Amino acid sequence: MCASSRLEGFYRLSLAERQSDIRERCDLTEDEIAALASGGLSPDLANRLIENVIGVHGLPLGIAANFLINGRDYLIPMVIEEPSVVAAASHAAKLVRDTGGFTASADAPIMIGQVQVVGIRDVNAARQKILAARDEIIALANSKSPLVEFGGGVRDFEIRAFPETRVGAMIVLHLLVDVRDAMGANSVNTSCETVAPLLEQLTGGRVVLRILSNLADKRLARASGRVQRDALGDQVIRNIIAAQALAEVDPYRAATHNKGIMNGIDAVVVATGNDWRGAEAGAHSFAARDGHYRALTQWDRDTNGDLVGSLELPIPAGILGGTVNAHPLAQIALKILGVKTAPEFAGVLAAVGLAQNLGALRALASEGIQKGHMVLHARQIAIAAGASGDLIDRVADKMVEEKNVRITRAQELVKEMSR
Repeated sequence: MCASSRLEGFYRLSLAERQSDIRERCDLTEDEIAALASGGLSPDLANRLIENVIGVHGLPLGIAANFLINGRDYLIPMVIEEPSVVAAASHAAKLVRDTGGFTASADAPIMIGQVQVVGIRDVNAARQKILAARDEIIALANSKSPLVEFGGGVRDFEIRAFPETRVGAMIVLHLLVDVRDAMGANSVNTSCETVAPLLEQLTGGRVVLRILSNLADKRLARASGRVQRDALGDQVIRNIIAAQALAEVDPYRAATHNKGIMNGIDAVVVATGNDWRGAEAGAHSFAARDGHYRALTQWDRDTNGDLVGSLELPIPAGILGGTVNAHPLAQIALKILGVKTAPEFAGVLAAVGLAQNLGALRALASEGIQKGHMVLHARQIAIAAGASGDLIDRVADKMVEEKNVRITRAQELVKEMSR
């Protein structure tokens, strides 16, 4: 656990100095620092994680600062290639920190496993037979679940009936599985497959799908925060609320609005070895749960004129199992983050998503997204043009000064400054 997430002047430090700072704050070992520097994943280990491996692909791992969540400081590890995301999250977290920080919470880690039964002649009769066998179904589902020994497993089930589909009537059984501190996909799928033969016997139908749902709407996380009126100014607050209102009614804006939220959440999910595609699928389907795709956040003013925001979404992420345990950098990222349970982790992720959204909206509502973004993007353009070492910053600074961040200009500057 870090003593403080305030990292004043951290961005001014060299890479080695930042590593040294984080090593001391988070009690990292020399081997862990070496893993951070090398990427942590050897070709041999990569070859055992997925199939047809030909190499290892690296992405930057940064630290977002200033996060105070439920009265506790967190350093946030983020893996992302997009410039300005880490800086925006850190700045937004500081604005919220000044009013006491984020408040976050999460539901119990219940995942949904779906077992689809087709060829149903009488939907109501099949439903009643399933309900009558409730205890038997739950016991069978838990019989092969590794979650049971950790206090988890199937808690209950729900039945969804579809009397009319283009392939006829079907029933879908939803197993409600407490996955404890894991993301839980493999265990949920095992339980689904285990009960499939019994469901066929009970209903006279045929089981097709036996797999978890990524719409984890029983595993919701939420976060809220406030920014003082004087920290932003009335006009910026009005503009943020106007942007929020557009994202509530227009799916074209909502898609970009929510992408900004997931910029923050995905970066932490990737850093910790979790499934960012599952997080994305759950978030966007939840955003369209009433048939209209809309913003996942709410932003408005309170009676003092301060900006207040909140976010609620499904977050199926864990601190145990799968790649979380297998990838050395995932373990280091979790050590830096210092979360102890999956619900705590989910609350932190929700706070990061809300901070990221605030950072983007603040930029959009004031100077525009490109001013700060292009300063950082210029470095990528300089690298693409062939710059290296100190030349990267010199070329980037010149392009920003000229307000001409283009690959052709970068190539010209590389030639000029290399002479």
